[in-house]
Amino acid sequence: MDQSDLKAPTWQLSERARKLTSSAIREILKVTERPEVISFAGGLPSPATFPAERMREAADRILRDSPAAALQYSATEGYPPLREWIAQRYSVGGVQIRASQVLITTGSQQALDLLGKVLVCPDSPVLVETPTYLGALQSFSMYEPRYVQVPTDEQGLIPEGLTPELTRGARLLYAQPNFQNPTGRRLPVERRRALAEFASTAPFPVIEDDPYGALDYAGEPLPTMLSMAPDHIVYLGSFSKVLAPGLRVGYIIAPEELIFKLVQAKQATDLHTPSFTQRIVHEVIKDGFLDTHVPTIRELYRNQCEAMLAALERYMPEGVSWNRPEGGMFVWVNLPAQIDSMKLLEEAVAQNVAFVPGGPFFANEARHNTLRLSFVTVPPAKIDEGVARLAQLVRAKI
Repeated sequence: MDQSDLKAPTWQLSERARKLTSSAIREILKVTERPEVISFAGGLPSPATFPAERMREAADRILRDSPAAALQYSATEGYPPLREWIAQRYSVGGVQIRASQVLITTGSQQALDLLGKVLVCPDSPVLVETPTYLGALQSFSMYEPRYVQVPTDEQGLIPEGLTPELTRGARLLYAQPNFQNPTGRRLPVERRRALAEFASTAPFPVIEDDPYGALDYAGEPLPTMLSMAPDHIVYLGSFSKVLAPGLRVGYIIAPEELIFKLVQAKQATDLHTPSFTQRIVHEVIKDGFLDTHVPTIRELYRNQCEAMLAALERYMPEGVSWNRPEGGMFVWVNLPAQIDSMKLLEEAVAQNVAFVPGGPFFANEARHNTLRLSFVTVPPAKIDEGVARLAQLVRAKI
């Protein structure tokens, strides 16, 4: 029988599956695989920061000294020495985090999915920033929440906006306080304190998603909300931005009663995060490697960011504005109101430049005259060239 004679099965999909949509960013990344495209689209860390040789040495030691344990099934909660390292890392300012509060996840994206499984019911309110991380919207949307956008400004979430009317019935508040994806903004200390105080009496958890916190260009991180209200904040961390995303090792720090339910949810998902990659992470970081490695990432990203800001200043016409991030990987651009960044993207790709339109980052009431630029994987000369092309397209629409 010829393959063309075979018909695709007409199986009935679940209502949930029928509602699924592709990630706008992932679809754009397919285009950016062409070598001629200058891509400001993907939020990918620079491969220049991957400590490949150190990981190879770590893998060799693990496979020499404990191959059976590294390649065998293991506990859902995660590799105990890695959980202990994380607990000690976040035990600061008199706060004592226990290893029993740490769950190792397969990237922080899985952490978001597990929280959605455990906390969100259909049509239950989920509070999010305006705009917010697209990956969080994708994860939580699987569980059919009703999104409520929390008031924000150029400094991030406004705690005073968390009124009883706005937060009534909410299952969680999701926030990225450090160099947020997509806006690059950082929540000031006084707002962190106010949000931690809010969390201490709220009948739902505040999620502090912090993949970029170590990437402040000055090397002066602000205190976490976890350190201010450890019994009321659910903290998400990851090794993707400080080691390598291909390892897929993240973690959740939360009160034990929530960890218990998250462990049950994870058992039904993937049993446990790969034993081998957990051990590689621990072997690499256990002797203080991050304290010398992360500053090199900060310097690289700071230089890349300065190149992008200089190019924006040099080429963009009047009426276009953008933030000046103090860390992280993103610049958020506001275009004149009449410009739709999704349509602009089509023209930009034709000129071999890519970015991410801002609309998909809004849970409700999207602002289509916004876009996100990531600068960390593009050399300064290419940044200049790509921004010049993009600015020319923008200028033509004003």
